Amino acid sequence: MARNKVQFQKGLSEAEFDRLYGTEEACRAIVYSWRWAKGFVCPVCGDTRHCVVKPRQLFQCTGCGRQTSLTAGTIFAQTHLLLRTWFRAMYHLTQSKGGISSIELGRRLGVTQTTAWKLKHKLMQVMMERDAGKRLGGRIEIDDA
Repeated sequence: MARNKVQFQKGLSEAEFDRLYGTEEACRAIVYSWRWAKGFVCPVCGDTRHCVVKPRQLFQCTGCGRQTSLTAGTIFAQTHLLLRTWFRAMYHLTQSKGGISSIELGRRLGVTQTTAWKLKHKLMQVMMERDAGKRLGGRIEIDDA
């Protein structure tokens, strides 16, 4: 019998995760590359010229003067959590085969259960929306549980 490709796919170790996403700067660089893969683009006028307002970590368009944050318009917007905490939450949600409770997630992240619950549900909502348009194909097996 062939091995289940999903069940035996290579995971990401905690050490590797810390190497890739262990600092806030690394997480900010990843979000920047997701958001503006070809460089900053103003959400209002489309200009690419900008400066950085360092104390508030904002990008200011040189063309129209609009200020925008790295997280504006994303799932990370309007939260007081570090991006590193969000990334760690994504790691724990995706690496635990049987799922993770909000109590356990809160313990691992060092946040309250309520905060962990909100994080978990926001991330699950985004994953659901991303996969909503994808149809299953081929041989589909469902466990009796």
